[in-house]
Amino acid sequence: MASSSINIGPDGINRKKLFAGACMALLPTAFAFVIISNILGQLKAEFILTNADVGYIGGAALWGMALSLLFLGPLLERFGLKVAAVGAFIFHLIGVTLFLAAAPFAGEPIGFWVLLAGAIGMGIGNGLIEVAGNPLTAALFPENKTTKLNHFHAFFPGGMVLGGLLGWSMVQLGTLGPIAIGHWTIQVGMIYIPILIYGAMLLPEKFPKTELAEAGIPIREMFIYTFTHPLVIALIILKMITLSLELGPMRWISPVLESAGLHGMLVFVWITGLMSVLRLFAGPVVERLAPTGMLFFSAILTAAGLMMFSIFESGLVPLMFAATVFAFGVAFFFPTMVGLMSERFPRSGSLGIVLMIGAGMGASGTIQGVMGGIADRNLPDAMNTQQVVVVLEQVENRYPGYISQAAALPGEEALTNLGYQAPDATNVLNHTEAALAFYRSNGTLDGGLTGNALRSISAGIVPQESALSAEAAAIIAPADNYGGRAAFKWIAPIALIVALFFALMYLYDRKRGGYRAVKLTDKAH
Repeated sequence: MASSSINIGPDGINRKKLFAGACMALLPTAFAFVIISNILGQLKAEFILTNADVGYIGGAALWGMALSLLFLGPLLERFGLKVAAVGAFIFHLIGVTLFLAAAPFAGEPIGFWVLLAGAIGMGIGNGLIEVAGNPLTAALFPENKTTKLNHFHAFFPGGMVLGGLLGWSMVQLGTLGPIAIGHWTIQVGMIYIPILIYGAMLLPEKFPKTELAEAGIPIREMFIYTFTHPLVIALIILKMITLSLELGPMRWISPVLESAGLHGMLVFVWITGLMSVLRLFAGPVVERLAPTGMLFFSAILTAAGLMMFSIFESGLVPLMFAATVFAFGVAFFFPTMVGLMSERFPRSGSLGIVLMIGAGMGASGTIQGVMGGIADRNLPDAMNTQQVVVVLEQVENRYPGYISQAAALPGEEALTNLGYQAPDATNVLNHTEAALAFYRSNGTLDGGLTGNALRSISAGIVPQESALSAEAAAIIAPADNYGGRAAFKWIAPIALIVALFFALMYLYDRKRGGYRAVKLTDKAH
């Protein structure tokens, strides 16, 4: 009791406990991302879902997060930090509970919709934690925003490491006595633990006002300032680039390293674990370089890491070195840019922060599509055309028979007796016919169409064609590696544009006597 009272300030706010609770609140987000990704295969088999269905479930968390950031985030100054935290807790509980409530409906059409609703609910909770957590950290530590925001955001990659290792271990163990701990319901149920912990830590506490509310600055002024200040708009645009540089290449890094014989989980743990540790020890770097200097060097290291990935085709040591350089580059991007916005442009308030994050999330999804397009266009350069055509023609000739067999049986019976459903086999055939049609009309392979066809074949939808699936995988894996490295080479120079911007900001600050955080009481911003 005495220790708790020592941490409470004269305003009745326990800053230490609030910050610890906010950090803990990032763990459900991290757990949800990694666990749901890992259980999609189980959901597909148990609920008799198509590939499109599981794709919607996997992406639903991002929809919910975007909804929170872009539609609820701008209202934060009106409803306050505690309401956002309570909302996150409620939506996290509702989301996980709904997701688990789908279990009795396995094999029924409604099961998909309950899973989808649960995933969206978790996503809204994830977004509300970002909406509340970043301005809360800034309000709790107005003199040390960038360092503490790095500490706060260390818990997302750290939580992904913890959640990923727990989920992987549970699947490897399979059962613990009579309990099937590898089952998706047990894995998802784990998300309750950090939810209840952060709820117990945060909800009874008194929250501070946001910095803008404390200073008595009208919400209208925040909106006008945010949408008219050129550097605020520039930082939002740059956040779109830096978050794209962080999340866009991540889709390709694991496959590239796996081609060198490294286990995907080890790659994931190394990169995300390194990011978490670097953020926890960001304080000395902030003091030495200031946020603008940190972001300059982050951009340089990110560009260097991406260029290394584009050059190093194989070899464990060089590829791990490239992964390490990349992790050092992107580790500080997210929290340091949020800190820079809050320190240099405090009149943008919570609006500037949530717009940065929301726009960045949207842009990162777009850049992943762009990188995928670049990779696909380069696929044919790494393929033997005639070998590909032979594989595709075998699918064209044999899959109609498999589809007819599955179509003659109810969905659940087809899955049980044949190991596949008619819609999934039809999807493979459709991709194959589209790729062959382009080849027969043009005499060349289309990277996107051919890549989709080979990936769908290699997924092993029809168990009876396991040898053909393996042959398709042997073609597409090195081609995807080649295409991914081509995409790295394309995106790397964009990081240098970011580096130039922050170099100019850093030099401007040096000319004025060094970096200085702006106070809301200052006359000019």
